[in-house]
Amino acid sequence: MNLKPLNDYILIEPLKEDEVTKGGIVIPETAREERAIKGKVIAVGPGKLNDKGERVSLNVKEGQVVIFKKYAPDEVKIDDKEYYFVREDDILAIVES
Repeated sequence: MNLKPLNDYILIEPLKEDEVTKGGIVIPETAREERAIKGKVIAVGPGKLNDKGERVSLNVKEGQVVIFKKYAPDEVKIDDKEYYFVREDDILAIVES
């Protein structure tokens, strides 16, 4: 796959994580509501243009894990795999290890 997002769009591969309670009960991701989603950045666009017509680079880079708003992404399927296109403004945090 060779996709290059435009402007301030970021291509993200969602990371599926089931939550386990202290009692050992597994809560699948599909049961969680109104939570942000975690994903790995696959590709980033060149950034959006400011009022002067200058390109503003993005704060995220390929390979980083980010948390973004649940209802922000546009979903696409490529080779039976799910990806999201998200604008940088919809990314809440970069997960640092």
